[in-house]
This record gives sequence, C-alpha cells and structure tokens, in this order.
Amino acid sequence: MDLAPAGKTRKASPIPMSFKAELLDHIRDQLEQQLNRLAQAARDAHAAATDPDAKAESKYDTRSLEASYLASGQARQVEEMTEALRLLKSFEPPDFEASDTVEPGALVEILDDDETQHFLLAPASGGLEVVLDGREVTLLTPSSRLYQSLLGASVGTTLPETGQLVTEIE
Repeated sequence: MDLAPAGKTRKASPIPMSFKAELLDHIRDQLEQQLNRLAQAARDAHAAATDPDAKAESKYDTRSLEASYLASGQARQVEEMTEALRLLKSFEPPDFEASDTVEPGALVEILDDDETQHFLLAPASGGLEVVLDGREVTLLTPSSRLYQSLLGASVGTTLPETGQLVTEIE
C-alpha cells in the first residue's frame, strides 16, 4: 500500500531487513576512520604548539598561542568522537515491525514533498550523513527536534510541525 498523499510518489524501495545492521557497521567504520585522521591532526597540532621554533619572537607574535588553541580544540574533538564511537559500538537497536511506533534505534523513512529521507534515531553523532546502497541516512540524537517529533509516530503519521509523512519504520 502506498501511503504517499495524492500527487506525491515514493522514490525509494522498501528498506531491506539487514540494512540497519549494515548501516551501523558502515557508520562505525566511517567514524573510526575520521577518528584516526582527527587524532593524527591533534598530534600534529600538539607537536606544532610545543615546537621550540613556535616560540614567540615578539610580544605580538601569537603563533604558539594559536597553535595551542588549535591543539586543545582538536584534542577535545578526539575525546568527543571517541565517546560517540564507544556509544555507537555498544548500540544495539531493536528490530521494528511495520505496525510499531518510532522509538530510539528506529530507522525511519519519511516523505517530505516529493523527496524520501531516511533517519536513524541514534545515541550519538547527530547530523552525520552516510550513504549506503544509494540511500542517504542522517543520524538524529535526542537533542534534535525532529528526533523528538518522530518518537511515538507510526507509519502513516504526518508530523504536525513539518508536514512530513512517516512511510516506513525499520
């Protein structure tokens, strides 16, 4: 049964049952790669900040200070991404039936105008967009308004704030 309103078409085929597990593996791999790159950049920034050549040559020379700010910010990003990866590695989302309501861990397909969008209600990495098997999926976390709007929705629900139609839950 097509739940698209008159004049609107669904552009994606149904989500395969194994897609969510593959998606989570893909997300974890992508985050590990990003974490490795970020950790190397943080090490490089720390080395630049502590390099004797970075010492200020005058009271107006701020190279060392700028390098230390950069190193500090990147170290903080490494910590945040490490925690996000830890949460996602321990994340075991439940399987959902078509008649279930949206809960944390759901992979949700919505129809917005004529565009199909996919969202995963995840514990971390909100806003991360990944593409797998031609589907773009955006991670939503509890701090997101859309995450909160989707909670409790079921297939066929139109979200009141956005007018988006929930077409599938996995």
